[in-house]
Amino acid sequence: MAESLKSTRLKFSDKVVVITGSGTGIGQAIAKKFAENGASIIIMGRRKEPLDKTTEILNDIMKKAGSSGTVRSFSGVDVADENGINEMFSNIKQEFGKVDIIVNNAGVSGPVKTFTNASFQDFKDCVAIHLTGTFWTSVQGLKVMDKESKIITIATFFTEENKYEQRPYRFRTPYTAAQGAKNRLAEALAWELVERGIKSVATNPGPVHSDRIYKTVYPKAAAEFLRIGGYPGLDSSEVELSATKGLDLLGESQEVFSKGIKEIAQHVTSSRLSVSSSTSSSTTTSNSTSKHDDSNPDSSSLTTNQDDLNKTIEGMLMKIQEIAEKIQKNTSKMIVDNEFLSQEEVAEMVLTLSDDTISKLINGRVIPNDRVFYPVKPIVGTSIDDNNIQNLKEKVVVITTTSSKEKDVQRITSLANRLNDSGVKQVIILSKNNGDDTKFYKDFHSHSLDLSDEEQVKRIFNTAKTKFGSIDSVIHVTGEYDYNRSLLSLSREEWDILVENFIHIPGLITREAVKFMSPPDAIQKPSQFKDSKGIIVILGPDSPSGKKISGLTRARSEVFRGALRPYTATVNQELSDVLGSKITLNLILPGNIEGIESNIENVTTSVLNLIAGSSLNKNESIFYIDEGKK
Repeated sequence: MAESLKSTRLKFSDKVVVITGSGTGIGQAIAKKFAENGASIIIMGRRKEPLDKTTEILNDIMKKAGSSGTVRSFSGVDVADENGINEMFSNIKQEFGKVDIIVNNAGVSGPVKTFTNASFQDFKDCVAIHLTGTFWTSVQGLKVMDKESKIITIATFFTEENKYEQRPYRFRTPYTAAQGAKNRLAEALAWELVERGIKSVATNPGPVHSDRIYKTVYPKAAAEFLRIGGYPGLDSSEVELSATKGLDLLGESQEVFSKGIKEIAQHVTSSRLSVSSSTSSSTTTSNSTSKHDDSNPDSSSLTTNQDDLNKTIEGMLMKIQEIAEKIQKNTSKMIVDNEFLSQEEVAEMVLTLSDDTISKLINGRVIPNDRVFYPVKPIVGTSIDDNNIQNLKEKVVVITTTSSKEKDVQRITSLANRLNDSGVKQVIILSKNNGDDTKFYKDFHSHSLDLSDEEQVKRIFNTAKTKFGSIDSVIHVTGEYDYNRSLLSLSREEWDILVENFIHIPGLITREAVKFMSPPDAIQKPSQFKDSKGIIVILGPDSPSGKKISGLTRARSEVFRGALRPYTATVNQELSDVLGSKITLNLILPGNIEGIESNIENVTTSVLNLIAGSSLNKNESIFYIDEGKK
């Protein structure tokens, strides 16, 4: 009887909570907090071992708390896996009948690299887990949720909490894009779920004490600084190779550390010999009658003294650790008490947000609990200075688009005509395979291709550069989506197409544009990005238009605009502050809050002024061109 009374006094007794990414870290801490308060808990993740361990911990907590709750573990489930999530919620419905709270916590660090050096697949994988995983887990979870249920989404403070204040997070472009969209998605879900009586709230913890930040994010960021800035005795590729294999050695015993250093040095030496052999084999002798080439040094002379190389690599790893600690220290200085949050404090925040009264008060909001005073440059503008578009004479301009809507075709045609009138050397229009879109641009040099195919995009950019010379400007037109369509009614395929059109493809086009605006070997020699120049413009989704626009419609329209803003801010920080490049990325978001549709002339003139160089001496890179005074 006593145990029963104790159980009924627990705040979340009879509640069923699903927590994604809950085998370790913050997810485990959240699970423990709900276990202390009587809930039945469903944990899930990709790895079985940590989930088994967490299950034991939670069962022990429930026993001590006198809880009647149970624990169910789903291992091998990735939130980005459509079938895995579908099957999980089908099993949950059979075993529990309902879910009261979903905590979207699963995440990965993603590629901690400059966007020019990160793979497109890593980009997509990061977005899939953070954004699509959140969307699909929420959509499928709703099938077993009743009135008064809650969806709590954990994002990050290193993205936009306010669309006019952008927090770039260098080396994390897919992460910031996904997190920005995730914040706006949490808001949109709240509007969509009003009739069902289900609440949606997001929270943005700042830096949290965790292995991910100490052992992954900060060290990888430090390694990327060294790859770009250089380290004596190692070229950029060798810094990357050594860091990839060596970061796990930090914090290990001296014996393990020393053994690891030697193995890395052997890899570097092998790499050098391989490069040397390749160079030597491609060299022809000046004297065809010579039996050997005395100009080719013996391989032993190419091999750095192994002890010296060991010391160099060890010094590099120590430098990485030093920089990582400096990053941590500098971040802590921006916090009022110089303290990162603990995982338990984040868990307490999530528990609080799950309260019936609190969730009602803050439904649809993004709640910061990071306490970080993070100064940012004002980069949002409402006007673009007029410029002499005759500056575009003899320039090569590439226009890409994933939209075949009449409005966007008219915008692109207007742009192409104005560019030709200004005397550009060549305008190339690339449209996504939506039937034969080239029919819209038969008067121009145009091609239809799969803009999501990395190799196709590389080939066409390479062809353009080879045939017409350096690419000076790239303009990408995303088009818009149907803001009257409920996000919750989207199939997984329809959602994936939106993510592809509004995040993946703009990211791929931007990356490849920067590469083809830069010296050919800039990727291998990052210092050469300083010689690069060019202008990229993304013409993003319009604001909703019409006389009466609901909050629901506005919220839906902001999801992918919310991805492109922090993405633009982060790319520009990497280009200017990290790489020292003169290439700029600009984002134009047409339309305004009064619902007035942007006219073609204003869009055309704004884009032309940007690519003619009007923003080169400004901080602004995100423009609401129809919000300024007329």
